Amino acid sequence: MIHPDPEDSRLSVPVSGFDQTGAEVEINVVTERALTLYLNSQEIVTMMTIGDRPDLLAVGYLLNQNMLRGDDRITGIDYDDDLEVVVVRTERETDYEDKLKKKVRTSGCAQGTVFGDMMERFDDIRLDPDARLRTSALYKLTRTINTAPSLYLAAGAIHGCVLCQEDRAVAYMEDVGRHNAVDKIAGWMWLENIAPQDKVFYTTGRLTSEMVIKTAMMGIPILVSRSGFTAWGVELARRVGLTLIGRARGQRFIVLSAPQRVIHDAGPSQAEAEPARSRRKGATSGKEMS
Repeated sequence: MIHPDPEDSRLSVPVSGFDQTGAEVEINVVTERALTLYLNSQEIVTMMTIGDRPDLLAVGYLLNQNMLRGDDRITGIDYDDDLEVVVVRTERETDYEDKLKKKVRTSGCAQGTVFGDMMERFDDIRLDPDARLRTSALYKLTRTINTAPSLYLAAGAIHGCVLCQEDRAVAYMEDVGRHNAVDKIAGWMWLENIAPQDKVFYTTGRLTSEMVIKTAMMGIPILVSRSGFTAWGVELARRVGLTLIGRARGQRFIVLSAPQRVIHDAGPSQAEAEPARSRRKGATSGKEMS
């Protein structure tokens, strides 16, 4: 599984402080860096990110904002760590000055954005009606993901997104904003030519309109979260036929859209309870929880 390295010193730093008793403690805190994205000669956006995989983040962002087409050919991805700039170069000439005026800020943390004309493409999306997710696989996935080594368990204050196939986690990305994590996976799928039809997308964040739009635009038919829903997220999922599973924790989950894809081959009694240390809303000694 492709995943961040919790031991990478660039992604978190130790910070000293005091706990509730006045005792001195030292905890790891995730980094947050600016990254300015250019598409050819056009400046697109400056994002706040932990700083890993700028190539995947850049390509995924452009894809999910409908700035790259499926038949586009990328001729180069240049990243300058000192300038904190990434440039994606394409064979096709691009100009997005008018498009950039239609920017809409979303409910995503760390200032997520979408562009007004994204919905023009949304209604044309067709998700695989034959995709299925067995509850036995769902229970296994949630446990595997929540216990896997991660920046969250090492430092907290971060979101994770995971691309899954059946009961296996294929790619795991983390960032300060869930939209960044999903964009990294979108970029990886596009660059590696990964088919979306038989995949499941898992996120630790809320099932908002932004998450639904991006998952559907990636062509993934099933979206799972350990968190809750927004009304517009549910409405959009039903509109495009995306299976939406939320509050997936331990032995529980709720399906609010396209439930026909879920095969109930295992009941809650057959799932293991979620370990206390992996509960994202919990607390452990010496660790900060988001």
